[in-house]
Amino acid sequence: MNIYDLIINDKTVVTLDEVFLAPESATAVSQLIREHKHIAALTAYGLPVNTKILLKGQSGCGKTTTAKAIAQALGKQLLILNLSNIICSRIGETSQNIKQLFDKAAREKSVLFLDEFDQIGKARGNDDKDVGEMRRLVNTLLQLIDYFPKDALLICATNHAEIIDTALLRRFQVHINFQLPDKETLDRYYDQLLRPLPASLQQFERKYNRSFAEARDYAFTQAKGILLLELEQAES
Repeated sequence: MNIYDLIINDKTVVTLDEVFLAPESATAVSQLIREHKHIAALTAYGLPVNTKILLKGQSGCGKTTTAKAIAQALGKQLLILNLSNIICSRIGETSQNIKQLFDKAAREKSVLFLDEFDQIGKARGNDDKDVGEMRRLVNTLLQLIDYFPKDALLICATNHAEIIDTALLRRFQVHINFQLPDKETLDRYYDQLLRPLPASLQQFERKYNRSFAEARDYAFTQAKGILLLELEQAES
């Protein structure tokens, strides 16, 4: 397996203005970016720069989007990998694959984004099968995270933080929670999504109590339905 072939090649540019975060989370992201822009000054005072970030919470609520926006704000290359794609029957091979990725991110001073982190970070002893191998994989991760350089950035995302090994959880200096957006936040998100469309395509009932991803799919489906009806009426 060529591990580099599994890196998701997503060139979508996302700015911080396009990220909808709770106030506490927005503050954490803002400080993280400021720290990395002033590494030299912080280092001169002996202050460590946070380089290990855990994004946790419900699916579709902005974890990947946030990672993209952070990389864009820092002008760094973003390496995206869904860890569910690289789990091998031989755990030792998985460890080697992960190490290659960490080495690449360190060399290139990139943002390494590991999605579905719980796939490889399960608590040691929680898996009845190959417990010894899983322990070795977690130990490898611990070492890689401990020696991750300060001029790169590791961002991991999970929907199931509760099953991740506690020693791994402690390595992350910043934990950012993602929950379903409230009505006000979703309205702002709908406004942004629909702004480029004609007013007639925006005339549908908005739905709430759903993730950003679900709201996006719903909004575009409704807008397409209105447009198709307009086209069919014009043809008749």
